[in-house]
Amino acid sequence: KVTVGTLIAEAGNGLSSPIYSGVSGTVNGITDLLMADGRTVPAITIEADGEQTVCETITPPTIGDKAELIKAIKDSGIVGLGGAGFPTYAKFTTDKKIETLIINGAECEPYITSDSITMTKDAEDIVFAIQTLLKYFQIDKAIIGIENNKPNAISAIKTAIGDNAQISVKVLPSVYPQGGEKVLIYHTTGKVVPKGKLPIDVGCVVINSTTTAFIGKYIKTGMPLVEKCVTVDGSAVKEPKNVIVPIGTPLKDVFEFAGGFKSEPKKVLYGGPMMGISVPDMSYPVIKNTNATIAFDEAETVIPKTTACIKCGACINHCPFGI
Repeated sequence: KVTVGTLIAEAGNGLSSPIYSGVSGTVNGITDLLMADGRTVPAITIEADGEQTVCETITPPTIGDKAELIKAIKDSGIVGLGGAGFPTYAKFTTDKKIETLIINGAECEPYITSDSITMTKDAEDIVFAIQTLLKYFQIDKAIIGIENNKPNAISAIKTAIGDNAQISVKVLPSVYPQGGEKVLIYHTTGKVVPKGKLPIDVGCVVINSTTTAFIGKYIKTGMPLVEKCVTVDGSAVKEPKNVIVPIGTPLKDVFEFAGGFKSEPKKVLYGGPMMGISVPDMSYPVIKNTNATIAFDEAETVIPKTTACIKCGACINHCPFGI
C-alpha cells in the first residue's frame, strides 16, 4: 500500500533522484518498460484507489544552512522540469562561486505553455524559492528570463518581486532557441559559455521556472515531486489545456481528460515539436520531465519535400549555438 508522497525508489549512486508515488493505492508489479528514447528501465506499477490519500510523514524540511538546503532539494526528487531531467541538487553541489542565478522562463518551443501558466499562478512560490537560494548559496543576484510573448507571466513575476533589488526580470525576444541554456546565459548576462564548459564556469546556474516554483512549494510543505503541470495540445486534441497530472499517469488518460481526440492522432510526442520524442503508443506514462504531450493529426505529420541546399554557408552565421 502506498499513499501520495510515499518514497517508492531511492536515489542510487551518481546523478540520480528519488521517486515518490503520485497516487494512493497498491503496488502491483515491477516490470521492464521500453521507453520512447530506446532505453529499457525498471518501472513500478501502482493500482490507484482514487482516494489520493496523502502520506502521513510529509513535513516541511529543516533548512538552516547550505548543506541542509542541498539535501532538501535532493530529497524532494526535483529534476529539471523544463525537459532536461537533470537532478537539480547537482547544479548547486559545487565549490565554485555562483555569481548569478538564472531562472529559465523563456519556454521557446511552440505549443508548450506549462511554464508560462506556472509563472503566472505560482509567482510568489518562485520568488520565495529564489530568495532562499540567494540566501543560503550567497548568490549576488538572480535574473528571470521571460520571452516577450508572455505578458501575464512577466506582470505576475514583477509584482511578486516587488522592491527586491537582487532579483530582476529580463524580457527577451520570442526567438527559438531562446530557452537553450547557453543562449539564455548570453542574453541575460552577456557571458559566453566556452565550448566544453558548464554554466558554473562563467559563474552562472540556470534552473527552470517550474522547477523553481516546486522548490518554493517543497520548502513550505514538504510534499515531494509527485505531479506535473503538463500542456496537452496539438491539432488532434479536442480541448487543448494545461493540466496538473500525477507522475506515472498514462498519456491516454491525460488526453481523455482534455476531451479526447477530434481527429485520429498520427504522431504523439513527449515535449514539443522541436525537441520532443515520439512515443509508440499512449500507454506510456507522464514522467518527471514531461512538460507537454502533443498529438498531431495526419495533415501535420506529412514530411515536407526536401529543398535544395546551395551550400552558401549563411546558416553558420545565424546558428545560436555556434555549431
